[in-house]
Amino acid sequence: MNNPVLLENLRCIPDFPKKGINFRDITTLYKNPECMKIMVDEMYELYKEKGITKIVGIESRGFVMAAALATKLGAGVVLARKPGKLPATVIKESFSKEYGVDTVEMHIDSIDENDVVLIHDDLLATGGTAKATLKLVNHFHPKKVYMNFIIEITDEGLHGRDCLEKDVEVTTLMVI
Repeated sequence: MNNPVLLENLRCIPDFPKKGINFRDITTLYKNPECMKIMVDEMYELYKEKGITKIVGIESRGFVMAAALATKLGAGVVLARKPGKLPATVIKESFSKEYGVDTVEMHIDSIDENDVVLIHDDLLATGGTAKATLKLVNHFHPKKVYMNFIIEITDEGLHGRDCLEKDVEVTTLMVI
């Protein structure tokens, strides 16, 4: 899709959070009302006929679009969070990122077998976070799972999509 307005408003920060990482900062997209509208409208068009019942937003930038799109689709929002942030009983999955190891957790009552789930995050880079979240969602055996990202990074030799299950439909609004 690579909407030119989104590309023009995306901020890139070299050497963050550590040297050698070119961080794609989507907060510049969130603060711009035109960009927010474009992102919500594009995601809505992708998923309006998929029967989505729950959107899993991945901590923390994934929460923004998960909530905005869920409102438009009439779906619920589930939070995939870092350890210790959720108050009830959780399941967890650890994973490697391009700059360390992390864990993602979800409440054990987040999803059921009748749900059609969309997992959303701001970007797909190495795929570690997305793969761990997909494993958590699959634990619940929902009817169907989709994945969406605002940005898929491929220009730095990253191929996060390759580590995801082949039967899961993955969409992105921008590929860089």
